[in-house]
Amino acid sequence: MARLLNPDPSSFFKGKRVLVTGHTGFTGAWMCQWLIHAGADVHGFALAPEEGQDLNLFTVSRLGERMASEIGDIRDETAIAACLARVKPEIVFHLAAQPLVRRSYVEPEMTYSTNVMGTMNVLRAAHAAGTKILVNITSDKAYLNREWVWGYRENDQLGGHDIYSSSKACADILATSFRLSYCGKEGDMRLATGRAGNVIGGGDWAEDRLIPDIARAYRAGNNVTIRRPNAVRPWQHVLEAVRGYFQLAIALSEGKTDIAAVNFGPDSENVVEVGRLAEAIQDTLGQDLIVIDPDSSTVHEANLLRLDITKARGELGWTPLMGFRQTVDLTTHFYKAIIERPGDAERLLQQDLDTYCGLLGSRPAT
Repeated sequence: MARLLNPDPSSFFKGKRVLVTGHTGFTGAWMCQWLIHAGADVHGFALAPEEGQDLNLFTVSRLGERMASEIGDIRDETAIAACLARVKPEIVFHLAAQPLVRRSYVEPEMTYSTNVMGTMNVLRAAHAAGTKILVNITSDKAYLNREWVWGYRENDQLGGHDIYSSSKACADILATSFRLSYCGKEGDMRLATGRAGNVIGGGDWAEDRLIPDIARAYRAGNNVTIRRPNAVRPWQHVLEAVRGYFQLAIALSEGKTDIAAVNFGPDSENVVEVGRLAEAIQDTLGQDLIVIDPDSSTVHEANLLRLDITKARGELGWTPLMGFRQTVDLTTHFYKAIIERPGDAERLLQQDLDTYCGLLGSRPAT
């Protein structure tokens, strides 16, 4: 039978005990919503939502009332080990991280202790608890950026000019070495890493990120300064990446243990300049918000970043489903709605999830 392209992964998770680290964050909240919808027994371990984020997606969507949520720090080896030993999840998605490039310049030690040693703590705790499948999430920033016009492939060199990027490269290498060192026998934990491009979507309020900055300006009636309008990024809706992580877990469960890492990124249509995305968001919001000031950029950031997703298509049957316009529209409409009606957050999450799942096809992969 031919493998299906872009199948709905939901049924795989029904009844399974799944733990998500970083569940109070942006991607984690979207992932938990999907897992709850799929009928999984969902557990989370993460820091509390950041202070000052009154529209934090985890909080306003009441996810904590619909799953088992534990507040803790993955740098605390004892706490994460106790959590994994108690929950005994079949599947772990490790999203918890210090995810911000600019913050890594200010807090380099915290960035490394979280992204590298925190990852070690999660890997060891999951292995000791008998976890069957672990998907480690890093980033497209884990690649040593050479400003190439073509996409980075999974076997390209890892590295990083800034502290954040290098920490994610280290976490990536750590996961691979852990897999080779401890996961080689029959019945051992199956481990792989997902590397996603720039994820966007409703409900991200992180500091120094393009769309959250625009959304905050829209909410406050202010302008927002764009530092690098010509920088190119592989933008994709958060649900595209989440589905990729799900498909990777399913592949591991099917015995594809030779998959060490997989890229999840958009088609070329969504690989666009920061300025173009910002203008599209601004136009959909219907307000003039953007001020271009390249001189305001004070730290190094990559100018050109693309991902090659050939492996995801061939090995997992995963391809991106949403084009640039639909990605922008879903993202912008979510922000407008949640700013006006925070109490509708759970409904908005499920509405966008339903829209996305409606795009999933059953065509044989070619």
